[in-house]
Amino acid sequence: MEKMKEAYESILIVSCKNGDEAIAEVVGKFKTMIESGATLDSVEEWGKRKLAYLINKESEGYYVLFNFTCDADFPAELDRVYNITDGVLRSLIVKRVEKSEAPAANNAPEAVEAEAADAE
Repeated sequence: MEKMKEAYESILIVSCKNGDEAIAEVVGKFKTMIESGATLDSVEEWGKRKLAYLINKESEGYYVLFNFTCDADFPAELDRVYNITDGVLRSLIVKRVEKSEAPAANNAPEAVEAEAADAE
């Protein structure tokens, strides 16, 4: 049976304390890893940004957004490698939901008004 491919996105915050070469090395490592285990849709490097709070006594981080499509097993492996890699401050992997797939709210104002009009 063929596994279902799902769309995911991952935000990675890399430490800025080791310089631009270290940042490029970490980003390249994960770009290569995602390309080998999934279909990489896009990479957006947001650059250096101020953190909302200190993480490991650092006030800035380098943000990268990866969009990819893969089997359900790959995100767990990617998260494991994120957690053991030096220079990664934070990471998040979430499944993307297209707007057409999002569940409709049953108590949206338009639905409530339509039900009230039907009741009259």
